[in-house]
Amino acid sequence: MAGIYIHIPFCRKACNYCNFHFSTAHQKLPDMVDAIIREAHLKKNYITGPVETIYLGGGTPSLLTQAQLDAIISTLYQLFTVVPGAEITLETNPDDIDETSLAGWKQSGVNRLSIGIQSFADADLAWMNRAHNASQALNAIRFAKEAGFDNITADLIYGTPTLSDEQWLINIETLLNAGIPHISCYALTVEPKTALDQLIRQHKLEDVDPDKQARHFEILTQKLAEAGFEHYEISNFALPGFRSRHNSSYWQGKPYLGLGPSAHSFNGSSRQWNMANNSLYLAGVTAGTIPGEEEILTPQQQLNEYIMTSLRTLEGVSVEHVRMTWGHDQAERLMAAVQKHISNAHVLFTENRLKLNASGKFLADGIAADLFDL
Repeated sequence: MAGIYIHIPFCRKACNYCNFHFSTAHQKLPDMVDAIIREAHLKKNYITGPVETIYLGGGTPSLLTQAQLDAIISTLYQLFTVVPGAEITLETNPDDIDETSLAGWKQSGVNRLSIGIQSFADADLAWMNRAHNASQALNAIRFAKEAGFDNITADLIYGTPTLSDEQWLINIETLLNAGIPHISCYALTVEPKTALDQLIRQHKLEDVDPDKQARHFEILTQKLAEAGFEHYEISNFALPGFRSRHNSSYWQGKPYLGLGPSAHSFNGSSRQWNMANNSLYLAGVTAGTIPGEEEILTPQQQLNEYIMTSLRTLEGVSVEHVRMTWGHDQAERLMAAVQKHISNAHVLFTENRLKLNASGKFLADGIAADLFDL
């Protein structure tokens, strides 16, 4: 099974923390839709097997008109073998959600919504330069559920200077009380060259507090565990049966095709990515060649990627899989490298798998780096 990701590189407003590829000028949106459809035709042979997930991300794909969304999804069904019951996710912001838009998305075949809420406190939303307010976020959830969308995920951000422990708990409880079955939570990261990075350097905004972020992560994991959520990936929590099938395919090493500027593709042995430039992407597609780069993954890189992605999941790293795929020596090297983290009680070794425990999950990136074959 494979997945398809479509990147819609346009937003209404620039969030100050975002380092994804997007533009707030929408004049080229119709041309971009045509180009994405054209790229799908050019790459129709990239995926030979059935497609089980389609994910429209960005940017803000909820900016698409009904006709544009229909055109993209219908093209994918024409060119690829999309399985019955495929998961089709649309990322949306609360300010784009109303009865009309929801009805149109359902008609297009969207059966899962990813709502970028981030916070239910107006002070946090203003600090992040979000386009919506807390009231819109609450209404968006209500409208979506009334429209019959049961498979909903909502994003929250923690560790911002304006977010108290009390408000963080309110944010979590608000989603639980609303019956949201999947929650993605991210520690605010100050990415280089973002507006947030510049504002902090200029002392116009307060920097993030790592101790607060660790505290918020602990509150998060405890509260969602009590509510019956699986902590199936570092940033993702789901009630049974509501894991993101699309994102899970990334962590499981399944092939996927990315369409649109900056989108990535993976076929098991190599990775390709399109140039993150709207004008060059449009010109390239018109000429029949998509500007981008390709990387052939060495066995060492494939092993390191497996360690990095699998360690973040509930299932963890299978030492036997490492042994069968990369050899006995690599399995032994891995077990030697992980001993200090087992001793520090950050990693558990159970059923021949390496799994992060509660304290290790907040240190996942550093632990994974220690286990890489360098």
